Amino acid sequence: MDGKCRVGVDIGGTFTDIVVVESNGLCLTKKVSSTPPNFALGIANGLRELLAENNLSPQDVQEIIHATTVATNAIIEHKGAKTALLTTRGFRDVLEFRRGRIPDLYNLFYTPPPPLVERRLRLEVDERIGAKGEVVVPLDEASVVAAVDRLRGDGVEAVAVVLLHSYQNPRHERRVGEILRDHLPGIHLSISADILPEIREYERTSTTVINAYIGPLVKEYFASLQEQLNAMQISARLLTMQSNGGIMSAEETRERPVAIVESGPAAGVIGAHRIAQRAGFNNVIAFDMGGTTAKASMIENGEFSRSTETEVGGGPSLASRLIRGRGYALNFPVLDIAEVGAGGGSLAWLDRGAFLKVGPRSAGAVPGPVCYGAGGEDPTVTDANVVLGFINPNSLAGGAIKVRTDLAEKAISERVALPLGLTLLDAARGIYTVANESMIRAIKAISTHRGRDPRDFALLAFGGSGPIHAVELARALEMKMVIVPPSPGLLSAVGLLEADMEYHCVQTYLASTVDLEPSGVSEVFQQLENRAREVLTRDASKAEQHAINRFADLRYVGQTYELTIPVPAGALTRQDLAELSEAFGQEHERTYGHRAGLEPTEIVNLRLIARALVGKAVNGSQQVSGKKTQPADRRVYFGSDHGAVSAPVLTRSQLSGESRQGPVIVEEYDTTTVVPPGCGVRLDDWNNMVIEVQPVDKGQSNGWR
Repeated sequence: MDGKCRVGVDIGGTFTDIVVVESNGLCLTKKVSSTPPNFALGIANGLRELLAENNLSPQDVQEIIHATTVATNAIIEHKGAKTALLTTRGFRDVLEFRRGRIPDLYNLFYTPPPPLVERRLRLEVDERIGAKGEVVVPLDEASVVAAVDRLRGDGVEAVAVVLLHSYQNPRHERRVGEILRDHLPGIHLSISADILPEIREYERTSTTVINAYIGPLVKEYFASLQEQLNAMQISARLLTMQSNGGIMSAEETRERPVAIVESGPAAGVIGAHRIAQRAGFNNVIAFDMGGTTAKASMIENGEFSRSTETEVGGGPSLASRLIRGRGYALNFPVLDIAEVGAGGGSLAWLDRGAFLKVGPRSAGAVPGPVCYGAGGEDPTVTDANVVLGFINPNSLAGGAIKVRTDLAEKAISERVALPLGLTLLDAARGIYTVANESMIRAIKAISTHRGRDPRDFALLAFGGSGPIHAVELARALEMKMVIVPPSPGLLSAVGLLEADMEYHCVQTYLASTVDLEPSGVSEVFQQLENRAREVLTRDASKAEQHAINRFADLRYVGQTYELTIPVPAGALTRQDLAELSEAFGQEHERTYGHRAGLEPTEIVNLRLIARALVGKAVNGSQQVSGKKTQPADRRVYFGSDHGAVSAPVLTRSQLSGESRQGPVIVEEYDTTTVVPPGCGVRLDDWNNMVIEVQPVDKGQSNGWR
């Protein structure tokens, strides 16, 4: 042991997962309860315990990479900074108008979430830039100073500046920014030309406002975390996972906090992608079920799927363009992840019609599931899994969390079984089944809703609860294989250590592909590349290798939305543009089932991803922190078709050798894997559990009658 190590920390709603990897490949893990509202305290507590348990010094920590929900929580809970918006005269109410979409089609009383900037703090300035970048009305600096004078007495903490068509000509926005810095020193300032130089006024305004709204809070969070680390005498470099799957420096995060809004879910997808690459699985659906939500993302032909738009603050997202309006538009690169409010801590309840529901409300870290004995009263998915026998009835996380089976049984009996006239086991199975149906929606959202057949993919399951539910989900979708990687409950933290540093750039470039001059496109790409290399050279100067990938957003003329298509490297030719249009047609047909033939196409945006290859593979050798459970058989209920059966409870290492037939329960420090009757499980060369899923007989029920 040379002591030098890197740390990955994933902060979830219920648990904070910590993985330490030393330069010799030894992997140490720790799972501790999250500590809302000060999540930095949970990181410090867990890291302090892990270092002490393994005789490591704080000075040995070289780098800390973490994923956080602090930005997301600020938006959901409306606890961001007091924010103002300066915009072009006549565009004060863009945040109110939104896109006019109603996500609940037949709900006449639907009310969208309130704007993050109240109307009295949305101020207009006199100026106008035309759609081609020409100055229509010069900037009246006196109107800017007047707006600043109004803000000075209102206790504003952050200001967003979004002027019309600034993506074509940012001169007016830059000058407004200079005036604000001179008159309001120390204010957190977000200028749309720096955050999102992209067409569409509402999306650009909303994204820039979000960046301003969460900026002071993110800065405060990093200050608190740095204070905790300093108190431990840790001087390691601090990095953060972005929503797009790359990591960025803490300094860059303070400037563009909007990049980390979906930080946590992205880390798990990166971990799943690396696992799939090494094991030779090109087509997998990454399924992550934690304590609060379940998430799914598609990895196709060895590449994960990205999106340039999402919504935040409107609850779990199904990542569908067809369902918009619940949250705040965020046009920033994100991994294409669908999310539903069904996790281990999701509450089971009966609606007014006595129908069983699961989620989206969660028990969270405090008080947690009833079986934790911390004061919870409403049954959760975890309580149901304890009653069914899927989860160790005595303890979790190597004994760190004691389990009270009697409390779980009492809660399910009183709140679900008795009102519905069910036995205790059937009520628990009902909670399990309803949760599964909700999670199937997430998997379909990124597969069938994208024109892909889930039967062509394997399901790679992770998270604290994912491997418990994965096989039944795969069966329902007629998928043939489930993969459970090593340390599945900590895979998001592992993914942080394997991620590369990335910088994403975008520039609107609206032009027909027929009349387009290739040299103009190449020039814009060169400008984006210069900007990206400048950031990577500053933040990843020791990177051994850089990679540049180029993309273009294309659409048929007259369409509203685009598809993102790869663009070849080097100087572009007219032949390249023709091939780009053909590639768009093929992707349009694959996604929507048709193409428009000879209909002309146009480019809307040019995109670039610059990557510094700094991620290091985390090998399978690991040392688990905490006590190890002793395997033993126990009774497990797989539904009325099978009844309660005796299932061997094994460790992963006991699966080496030939394939074993279910029922089998595989217990690990960080999660449990359930292999139902009729399915086989084996270990591959990378220590992944590979479960061959047998379809359910069409004559059988779903196990809950």
